[in-house]
Amino acid sequence: MTYCVGMMLDRGLVFMSDTRTNAGLDNISTFRKMTIWEEPGERLITLMAAGNLATTQAVVSLLDERSKSPADRQPSLMAAPSMFQAAGMVADTLREVIANHAETGQRADSTFNATLILGGQIKGGPPRLFLIYPEGNFIEAGTDTPFFQIGETKYGRPILVRAYDPEMRFEDAMKLLLVSFDSTLKANLTVGAPFDFHLYETDSFKTGPRGRIELEDPYFRSISQGWGDALKEALDSLPAFSFDG
Repeated sequence: MTYCVGMMLDRGLVFMSDTRTNAGLDNISTFRKMTIWEEPGERLITLMAAGNLATTQAVVSLLDERSKSPADRQPSLMAAPSMFQAAGMVADTLREVIANHAETGQRADSTFNATLILGGQIKGGPPRLFLIYPEGNFIEAGTDTPFFQIGETKYGRPILVRAYDPEMRFEDAMKLLLVSFDSTLKANLTVGAPFDFHLYETDSFKTGPRGRIELEDPYFRSISQGWGDALKEALDSLPAFSFDG
């Protein structure tokens, strides 16, 4: 399983993904689920993936190869005139890979499925964020839906819904996402650290702060412990239930 979040802020875009692909007593694998394409001064595109690993790796490899090919030979993310058209290219590539896998391999409705979050900015347009489904259709984030989640979404969603603020600083967005990820990994073994992150500032057209947060990271440990303590204190402060009616 996977957990990835893409979020729109007034300041720009925030991305975070876990790296766990398998979980069990003796079978835990780590793979990067975030890919960034950059042409400084012209475009910055970030992709996160959840689902079948063979499918997501094939999609990223095809997009990467085509981005290095002449534009007249293959549709390329590095030549897309808008983020909308970039999302269409990614959606078509995902549908192509799933169809090819289904034709040559095991047949099952969801075996080769994957879901993607695509965000970024191309010069001449604003930052945009898309959620791309296995069928190849996609939706765009907006004021009513300012963030997308893929993978194991339910455990980390409540804190995002309650605390999200489009005016928050990148530093506060990181804190919010780490609480969301901490809640998810505590509830589901198939989501795990380390967590990759990328912060894109509007109109910068270049990679922003990015990195990887390990489970032993002092700040993450303080967030995890502090959030747990705060929840217990809040629960203890609520009035007790009465059986007397």
